[in-house]
Parts: sequence; structure tokens; C-alpha cells
Amino acid sequence: MDSVRGQLLIAGPTLLDPNFWRTVVLVVEHSEDGALGLVLNRPSEATVAEAVPQLTSVADPEDEVLVGGPVGPSSVIVLADFEDPDEAALIAFDTVGVMAGGAPAELIGAGIRRARVFAGHSGWGPGQLDGELDRGDWILEPARYADAFTPTPTELWAEVLERKGGSYALVARMPVDPTLN
Repeated sequence: MDSVRGQLLIAGPTLLDPNFWRTVVLVVEHSEDGALGLVLNRPSEATVAEAVPQLTSVADPEDEVLVGGPVGPSSVIVLADFEDPDEAALIAFDTVGVMAGGAPAELIGAGIRRARVFAGHSGWGPGQLDGELDRGDWILEPARYADAFTPTPTELWAEVLERKGGSYALVARMPVDPTLN
């Protein structure tokens, strides 16, 4: 099994599951035990200040909370850029990873340069993501810092496909309903 940790899963045009249609998922963990990811391009209507005010010392209070996926929608996960990657619960790539839970309030945000707040996450059981990759449900692309912290999350799917180039750039310009083209 080849781990795709630190990669983006870009929903292919044939992936019709409404939870993942036109999404970009950052894979935070991928092992024989399964995978964990965060959808980077599904903003909710709530801001950090409204939904989780205790995290305003970590994330911009005016940032939208992103919907990280269909698993545990009432749980909160913080994706952050760490000064010291050893402080993260999990590192996805470089210094970007997931903040550990349970830190005392006065320490929340210490050593974090930037953060995004997610409600829920995406999860796969053993071998499940590998099967989806084998079927071609997802297009892989290495994650970049700018992807994790984009100021325009709703545009990320098309931006990453354009960056990938070739026929992927054509997919990026495909209308939502091709029959209306």
C-alpha cells in the first residue's frame, strides 16, 4: 500500500456522492488502518467566532468554519501551520497538520502560525480509499500550503485542476450540468 498522506484528493467528474462532489480533500493520515482527510473547499455559513469562540486565539474569528466531511459533523478539527511540527497530533505535509485536542485554554494557539477550523472530517476504513483510488474516483495532486489556507475555498477544485494542467484543466471548466452547455 502506498500512502497518499499529504496529497490532495480531487473529486473526479464521475464521483457523484453528494458528500464529495467537486471537493478537494487533504489527506492527513493514510495507513493500512484507513485514512483521515479534510474537505478544504466546503465553507459553512458559520464563522469561527460564532461556532467556536474559544478558538479565536488560533484562527481568524471572521473565517468560515469549513465542513471537513460527513464523519463527526459536530466535532471540531483544527488544521494548522506549526512552528514545531512535533507539537501536532498528525502532520499531513511540511509543517501543516492537525492540532491535538485537550490543550489548556491558555496554551491554545501557542506555536501556531495559521489555522483553519473544520466541523467534521472525511474517513475511510481499511482499504476503502485504496479501492476508490483504483476505481479512479479521485485525482491525486501534492498539497501545497496555499491549498490548505486558501482565502477562496469555493474556487479550489477548479484551481487545483487548472494547476494540474492537460485534460484536467478541461475538467475544471466543465459546467455543473453538461447538458446545459
